[in-house]
Formats: sequence, C-alpha cells, structure tokens
Amino acid sequence: MAKPNYSGTFHMVSQDNMDAYLATLDINFALRKIVCLLKPSKQVEHDPATGAMKIRTITTFKNFDMDFTLAKEFTEDLGPVDGRVCQTTVDWEGDKLVCVQRGEKADRGWTHWLEGNLLHLEMRCEGITAKQVFKKAD
Repeated sequence: MAKPNYSGTFHMVSQDNMDAYLATLDINFALRKIVCLLKPSKQVEHDPATGAMKIRTITTFKNFDMDFTLAKEFTEDLGPVDGRVCQTTVDWEGDKLVCVQRGEKADRGWTHWLEGNLLHLEMRCEGITAKQVFKKAD
C-alpha cells in the first residue's frame, strides 16, 4: 500500500498543551508565552519514492528547518528550539510519520498524520504531550 504524500503548505488552526510541553523542554516562561501566541505554518516537501523530506516551520518569530530521509538516523540541531542536539529517526508507523529524538530528554519525539486536509502533530517529551492541527492551504 502506498504511503501518503505529505507535501504542501499548512497553517495552524489549533493547539493544545503547548505551555506544559515547552516547560518540559526547560524553555523559560517569557519565551513559552511568546511561542504559545504564534500561529506557525508548515511547508512540507516529501518525495515518496526516495523518502526524502523537508519540513519547514515558519513563524513571525523564528523559523525551523528539518531536512531528512525516512528511516535514516541523523544528528538534529534543536538549537533554535531548546539548545539541544538529538539523534533523530523519522519513519512510518502505518500512515503516520513517527519521530524519535534520543538525547538529554527522555521519551522525546513527535507524530504527524493526515486526516483529509488536516495535518496533525503530537509532540512528546517526558510524559507530556502537546498537539497542533494544521489545515492545508488551498
């Protein structure tokens, strides 16, 4: 069965529990409040044939780029997020993209999945989960 193609531009429509998630990452109070006010967009380039992906998160405050190949571990510099470096692997779990980030924080990672024109993102760290939902641009 073919995997879904995640390519497209998506704009955030909702988020839940972000402050608690950022606190788990040791993000200071002031920065957490700023981040929780942002309405990020995601630009995703996905080549299903090769597994190459680029996910660009764009905000008015800071942008974050993630460039990787599915199922291949890479060193991820999370400096723009929390100043850490992780060994990261993103792979399929059914039709979901599951990311495992091994580093200073336990049980860290995220899961992306599509439902119609919605892109869901659950971010996990040390038992805390935050969720964002993005709508595909027309």
